[in-house]
Amino acid sequence: MTGQLSFPRQHARTQRFTLGAPRAFSVAPDDSRVVFLRSRGGTDRAGLLWVYDVAGRREYPAADPVALLGGADEELSAEERARRERSREGSAGVVGYAVDQSVETAAFALSGRLFVSDLTGGESRELPAPGPVVDPRPSPDGRHVAYVAGGALRVTGTGGDGDRALAEPEADTVTYGLAEFIAAEEMDRTRGFWWSPDSDTLLVARADDAPVRRWWIADPAHPGQAPTEVAYPAAGTADAEVRLVLLGLDGSRTEIEWDRQRYPYLARVHWSAYGPPLLLVQARDQRSQLYLAVDTGSGRTSTVHADEDAVWLDLFPGVPAWTPDGRLVRIADEGGARALMVGDRKLTSGALQVRAVLSVGEDDVLFSAAPGAEAALPDQPGELDVHRAWFRGSGDQGGWEPVGKRPFPAVHSAVRGDRLVVLSHAEPERPGARVELLRATDHGAAETVAEIASYAETPVITARPQLTFAGKNDIPCAVLLPTGYDEGDGPLPVLMDPYGGPHGQRVVAAHNAYVTSQWFADQGFAVIVADGRGSPGRSPAWEKAVRDDLAAITLEDQVEALTALAGRYPLDLGRVSIRGWSYGGYLAGLAALRRPDVFHAAVVGAPVTDWRLYDTHYTERYLGHPDEQPAVYAANSLVTDEGLSGVAEGPARPMMIIHGLADDNVVVAHSLRLSSALLAAGHPHEVLPLSGVTHMTPQEQVAENLLLLQVDFLKRSLGL
Repeated sequence: MTGQLSFPRQHARTQRFTLGAPRAFSVAPDDSRVVFLRSRGGTDRAGLLWVYDVAGRREYPAADPVALLGGADEELSAEERARRERSREGSAGVVGYAVDQSVETAAFALSGRLFVSDLTGGESRELPAPGPVVDPRPSPDGRHVAYVAGGALRVTGTGGDGDRALAEPEADTVTYGLAEFIAAEEMDRTRGFWWSPDSDTLLVARADDAPVRRWWIADPAHPGQAPTEVAYPAAGTADAEVRLVLLGLDGSRTEIEWDRQRYPYLARVHWSAYGPPLLLVQARDQRSQLYLAVDTGSGRTSTVHADEDAVWLDLFPGVPAWTPDGRLVRIADEGGARALMVGDRKLTSGALQVRAVLSVGEDDVLFSAAPGAEAALPDQPGELDVHRAWFRGSGDQGGWEPVGKRPFPAVHSAVRGDRLVVLSHAEPERPGARVELLRATDHGAAETVAEIASYAETPVITARPQLTFAGKNDIPCAVLLPTGYDEGDGPLPVLMDPYGGPHGQRVVAAHNAYVTSQWFADQGFAVIVADGRGSPGRSPAWEKAVRDDLAAITLEDQVEALTALAGRYPLDLGRVSIRGWSYGGYLAGLAALRRPDVFHAAVVGAPVTDWRLYDTHYTERYLGHPDEQPAVYAANSLVTDEGLSGVAEGPARPMMIIHGLADDNVVVAHSLRLSSALLAAGHPHEVLPLSGVTHMTPQEQVAENLLLLQVDFLKRSLGL
């Protein structure tokens, strides 16, 4: 049946080929089992909780949503829908879970109800709980489950006894135990509570969004429905007020103290048996931050380390953390490189650009990194490897080695237990990703124990990205030509297909990242994906070059990549188009308006057109505070209060503007203001409003037809 589907339909039905792929791995500390999520097939949206028994070399489901709900449809609360939107989660069933320290018990929410699983036996049961339940997490000893319901932080026994609220909201604007909007959307902090290692206390975030400006998102297709009220912290306006409280199972409550006026952003919380609770708090301008240790007796905090940067400070997955001997693990920009730090010791050199800490062991750290600026320029861009570094060695700098290194560029990620590592490989030549279980041997090598099967569908087309660098800035690029293209076929119309924004990487050494671009190529285009400055690169300086000048620099790099590649590939520079979504949509609008001499048509999807309407933590990191830098905001916006901003001399290029009317991240006001300004200026454009669609487009028919409509528009606009 799959072979009978068109690529747009298959792409939509498989949710971009993610359904059926194993993900969200946990490894038991004794290496006895691996827990993960996976649906039963490549078009099945319902995720199951699975266990792989390492000794028995077998896997079994621990939680099946169809059986647990008796075949009934899921019902999602507003809080759960918002949480999934922030995490871009489009599947169903079991979409997340948490485990105890021994990985014997898992807790998860399903249709707003509370469930726990015995991972050793593969059985799940429902616990009585007031709902709707959000983000349940078992205590480390497996005896309790904490969860959020109705804005209250509650706890119950895993036997279903003793359910009670530890903290209840004092007002409708208050929640306990949930990440506020800005933390979940921009800081990658999706949690709002953390268990103590001895399972008798929790650190709980209290968020009050009363100070946050209210916006209303309506669906014009249903005028009888009241608009949805959203607390949206736009640039220059108030954020939610976030505090931390220490709640004991005995009913005790202790407020955690730090200078919240100077450091209002609670970016990270870490609590392990290796040390006291550890906080990372940031100033609003994100140029200074503190690592704080919490005294659980008094609630006072003490500074472990302080960072400052003249441009901005990044947040990274997996840090901060403690080593077993109580040293701080962090990632820092040191000497022009992004380095792994343990205490005052730098474990890596400029040969690596560290991206994330994956695990802290007894004497080493597992981390992911790309080639750094001091390494020789790779033959191809897009590589991301897993490494381990030792912090108990002698000398000023420890050694490191790759884990599961392959002789070709690839994208790797990993989790581990004691000696067992779950390593995922995504490669340019192979669809999907392969998941291996590796076990370290006494000789320091690793042997493959097993593979965890993927049920994801294979795309009906094969992507053939040519990964390369372009221009004086060595911009990472992927070039895709039509399947079967021959040099005698002549030059091709061009489609630039970027994201192009800060912290967004599109050029990766993985096949499925390019299947949509290949489909566009097969419609008769030479497709170019280019990651300019601001995207994750080989040095902090590359990423921070866009400060105060997003528009000019990211657009300049797209033009540079296009021009440099024209001498190496069959590109018709008289017919150049661009498409993008979110920041990519903003970049597409910039291209059509500011460089009509280069770009001849643009598909502008969910664009940020006025940065005053986007959120605080993201926008102010790059452009500062709008009250302090109004000229910077005007220079980087597509529209101003008076009309279009920065429009160049030249012909008006056609645009298709696409936006979901239910988008609460980049609200549709961005596109409406752009359309009004274009109309006033006499610029040709089309507007495609998507009723009921958010910043994601998970609906099958919508996702399929969006691709078809874009190709039709591009061909019409370029005269093909």
